[in-house]
Amino acid sequence: MSEQQVTYAAAGVDTEAGDKAVELMKDAVRATHGPQVLGGVGGFAGLYDASALTRYRRPLLATSTDGVGTKVAIAQALDVHDTIGFDLVGMVVDDIVVVGAKPLFMTDYIACGRVVPERIADVVRGIAAACSVAGTALVGGETAEHPGLLGPDEYDVAGAATGVVEADELLGPERVRAGDVLVALASSGLHSNGYSLVRKVVQVAGWSLDRHVDELGRTLGEELLEPTRVYASDCLALVERAGVAGVHAFSHVTGGGLAANVARVLPQGLVADVDRGGWQLPPVFSLVQRLGGVPWHDLEGTLNLGVGMVAIVAADAVDGVLAHAGELGLPAWELGAVRDADPAHDVPGTPDLVAGTKGVDGGAVRLTGTYRA
Repeated sequence: MSEQQVTYAAAGVDTEAGDKAVELMKDAVRATHGPQVLGGVGGFAGLYDASALTRYRRPLLATSTDGVGTKVAIAQALDVHDTIGFDLVGMVVDDIVVVGAKPLFMTDYIACGRVVPERIADVVRGIAAACSVAGTALVGGETAEHPGLLGPDEYDVAGAATGVVEADELLGPERVRAGDVLVALASSGLHSNGYSLVRKVVQVAGWSLDRHVDELGRTLGEELLEPTRVYASDCLALVERAGVAGVHAFSHVTGGGLAANVARVLPQGLVADVDRGGWQLPPVFSLVQRLGGVPWHDLEGTLNLGVGMVAIVAADAVDGVLAHAGELGLPAWELGAVRDADPAHDVPGTPDLVAGTKGVDGGAVRLTGTYRA
């Protein structure tokens, strides 16, 4: 038997560093707490007073979980960690708001090879800041040190959130009708999907992250790290203004791209027509396509191409939704329209007709024209 003493610290886990990280982040976390949050920071479980739900006639709880994907590799390469939290929160709460639910509270999980308190605190401060934008309480989290599994400067983040919506105000395919209009809500950039493709393109091109790109007006790394736009509060504001009679559904444009995600919120028998030339592509998408010679069908099935969220609204609500989006500082435009499917024309498997994605047997989206790059 070895006489050498093996300690937890010798195994690569520094519990004191973890405690320091909590001290550095706790003020930012507390700032997301309203009177509904009980117990503060550091408990085994986060507590949220749900007594307000008794005012609902039939409250439905909505939940979602997600991560940031390989975008964390950009944050790690640039040693900038206070923006990745917006990507995490956006990926989670904006999946909840598509059904009209208000995100109530969220928890996060960070796995790392080595706890650097300042770095972990930066990540959580970003999560807390984004939760404040979304009107969501950050009620708990966990940081786990995984030496030997992750490199000393590597980490990954994930989160989960819970929201609530009145049953008779639930948004989704059941409300969508022929004649409805698609309203695009602009993305802030790449958001948090498709970074495996983007990173491969950058690698093949041999570009460095500190390279200044004139068409972007900044370095490549700064563009790739642009935080995801968090839509939750704005979407809820649009619904409050137009009502559920005006806003019928939302589609969060994440993995799979625009058409695939819109098709998920259309009922069977309906098709949304979208003209690719209906908006100017932000420069980063054209750059990725050109730099990597990426086929357009591959690009549009991977990246958001400038549209981060889509509202499907009644035709008589379009002007009001566009005007209110402008008041919120949210760029928006008419993207397309919903119609009854034509059995002779809208045949599954037809090029440019997207349906049956994510296991959802719903409607379809037909893409026409070419992009304005």
